[in-house]
Amino acid sequence: MRLKLVAVAVAALAPVVAMLVYNEIALRHQRNDEVRASAAQAARQASSEVERIIEGLHALLVSVTAMPSVRHLDVQGCNEALKSVAENIPNIRTIFVVGLDGQPVCGSMAFPEGVIFSDRDYFQQVLKTKSFAVGTYTQSRLVDKPVLPLAMPLTEGEAVRAVIVSGIRVDWLQNRITERGVAPGNEVTIADDKGTIVAHVPSPERFVGTVIPEALQPLIHADQPDVIDVMGQDGTDRILGYRPIAQPSSPLYVSAGFSREEAFAPINRATVMNTFAIIGGALFAFLAAIFIGNRFILLPISRIADVMEKWRSGQTTARTGMKGADELSVVGATFDRLLDELEERRRQSQEAEEERSLLVRELAHRVKNGFTLVQAIARQTFSRSDPERYNSFAERLAALAGTYDLILSREGSASPVREIVSAALRAHVASQAERIRLDGPEVVLPADIALPLSLVVHELATNATKYGSLGSENGTVSIEWKRDGGRVLLVWTEAGGPPVSTPTKKGFGSVLIERAFPSKAQARSRSDYRPAGLVFEVIFLIGEPVAKGEVDPLGKDDMHASGT
Repeated sequence: MRLKLVAVAVAALAPVVAMLVYNEIALRHQRNDEVRASAAQAARQASSEVERIIEGLHALLVSVTAMPSVRHLDVQGCNEALKSVAENIPNIRTIFVVGLDGQPVCGSMAFPEGVIFSDRDYFQQVLKTKSFAVGTYTQSRLVDKPVLPLAMPLTEGEAVRAVIVSGIRVDWLQNRITERGVAPGNEVTIADDKGTIVAHVPSPERFVGTVIPEALQPLIHADQPDVIDVMGQDGTDRILGYRPIAQPSSPLYVSAGFSREEAFAPINRATVMNTFAIIGGALFAFLAAIFIGNRFILLPISRIADVMEKWRSGQTTARTGMKGADELSVVGATFDRLLDELEERRRQSQEAEEERSLLVRELAHRVKNGFTLVQAIARQTFSRSDPERYNSFAERLAALAGTYDLILSREGSASPVREIVSAALRAHVASQAERIRLDGPEVVLPADIALPLSLVVHELATNATKYGSLGSENGTVSIEWKRDGGRVLLVWTEAGGPPVSTPTKKGFGSVLIERAFPSKAQARSRSDYRPAGLVFEVIFLIGEPVAKGEVDPLGKDDMHASGT
């Protein structure tokens, strides 16, 4: 029962758990979409800021090309003008003009001896494209610090006369990105055309100047921005939004990565709390189910079962004493009323049984008095005139009285065949017990069959004593019976007596034997007067009548109808 109560608790919790699991999955999907959107937005914002910086410097270089001293390559005026510009622009280190041979012409600072720029990729790109170019991460030959070079052609008509060069300070760009700030576990990366990192948050000292991992190299020149899941170089699982290089509007690769662990931390904490809440709720539900089950289900059931066991053991006064409005209390109260009713019926039955027993004893007394009275009347009537008939009548009456004693002593309406036969033979068994054999199963006969059988056996025993085997010293009688469904077959066999012959006329005893049984018994009898002794067979019903056409063990030709 406790397991069933626990199963009920589990069934009650199952929908709640299923709903929480569904909500958990839905929240994680939603959070994943939100983080991916945030990563894409962060990458877009960082890329836009870089584009604004480069666009501003592009505009600066365009302005520089318009300066007269620069356009005329006036070294003295050019030096002063470019120095003035560089001092007012904090995000660049230098700005200078390089001739087509790669030799510096003028600039915001003095040039080291023998320095040349013709081998720089941005210089070659400007000469080739005759347009603005952004170089790659470069160690400056003027200040020996990393810069991101910018170059602009100085043209006259369609011809390039010189190249104006500047460079974004990598440390300034790094500070600008750092100032934007990133959440713990997140990162922002800016890389050049070759994949060299020019700015990184966090840990710039570890990553700036290094190359993006080979697995991420295809993202630099991808066809379009996207969001992917990656494992960072620091071992952090991230959702990465990236913006590939798209010349000339986006000359740098920008990515923003969001730590999956940090992004899902609130949901993970909520999951842990929900898990503990579910476990706690389940434990509480189980304990409540056990407590409530014990208190309101198991104890009442045990109480009812205990009362039933006490009733089985004879404690008929035991009651549950349950009252109340709940179902089990109603069952207990109904059970008490049932026990009260059964007890009342038992009392009434006991009183009726006592009355019946008293009536049976009174009936037995009156029946015996009746037999005594009949015997007295018979003795007064013909004992002197016909002593032989009186003695025969008295013996038959005694046999009938003995059978009545048997039935009445059992205080019922049925008696076993063995006891009926023994009672009928009592007058003969006393002196000849070793010469009479009884054999048959336990078969109980109703009173209306027991009395006729008793008279038949008595007549057979009387005839055997007078004329048959019981009249000689070595004679014996065997009485056997068996039951076949609702029929009983009894066989009386005599042996060891004087020779037997078929009688020439029927006496009263023979008529009594043939007509003793009632018609409903459908009795059939047969007497076989063999030289060795009489064999008498009788078959009668003790149950339902025999169906028409059913085989009769005695055979129709040799039977005599009883009572006809």
